[in-house]
Amino acid sequence: VQLQASGGGLVQAGGSLRLSCAASERSFSNSAMGWFRQAPGKEREFVAAVTWRGGITYYADSLKGRFTVSRDNAKNTVYLQMNSLKPEDTAVYYCAAARERVGVSKDPDDLNWAYWGQGTLVTVSS
Repeated sequence: VQLQASGGGLVQAGGSLRLSCAASERSFSNSAMGWFRQAPGKEREFVAAVTWRGGITYYADSLKGRFTVSRDNAKNTVYLQMNSLKPEDTAVYYCAAARERVGVSKDPDDLNWAYWGQGTLVTVSS
């Protein structure tokens, strides 16, 4: 099982990026999908997640209004649209897939986040 994250890069403050996470080898249409990030010297933290049916989204309080998570089950892909980026958004962003039909957890150490991508680096310059 693989989750391949892409779309990271260098962007100026105020800019936008769209991250993608494509799953291969199996369908995650019955799994919640999430995004987490880890900045240098900091612990991994929750960013956003979407339920397996796609009807409910969750965000870190500090990111509401700037980030949007969505999924396309037909493409087995989850997206993270990031707008109005700030230097403090600089981090490695990871996508994760939960065990089937399990609710969303904001804890990156929750073992229900069973599958992880390799991460994609987002750097926001001031």
